[in-house]
Amino acid sequence: MLWRLKRHGSLSPAQLGWFYLSLCLACVGIAAFLWSPNASVVMTFALLVVGAVFVVYSRHAGDAEKIVLQGGQLVIELETAGRTQRAAFNREWVRVEPKDGDGSLIEVSGQGRSVRVGRHMRPELRPLLAREIRFALRTC
Repeated sequence: MLWRLKRHGSLSPAQLGWFYLSLCLACVGIAAFLWSPNASVVMTFALLVVGAVFVVYSRHAGDAEKIVLQGGQLVIELETAGRTQRAAFNREWVRVEPKDGDGSLIEVSGQGRSVRVGRHMRPELRPLLAREIRFALRTC
């Protein structure tokens, strides 16, 4: 069994880079047209701020959660800003919460550690995922 939860983004990091480049060119064109010392300072500051926001967005565009039930283990991989965390649980000792109706993150725990999943899905769908994982743990 495999569940893959990804962040939904309308632009890929490459598309965002091209958009930022076109924005820079437009700002340079406007600054050249309005040539004044203040216009170039404001444009430079605006491009730096927008660029910083785009960098933060691009770092998190690939964030994802992968939950795999294979054999006797439930393996969870969390990828955040290019770093991956991995946790494996013995399927016989794993506990999956929340209960139905709770929109909080799903806590998977066992053997003295816990991981929270469900960041990239709507809160009202998290109880359904928790039920699905519990059912798969019992039947597979």
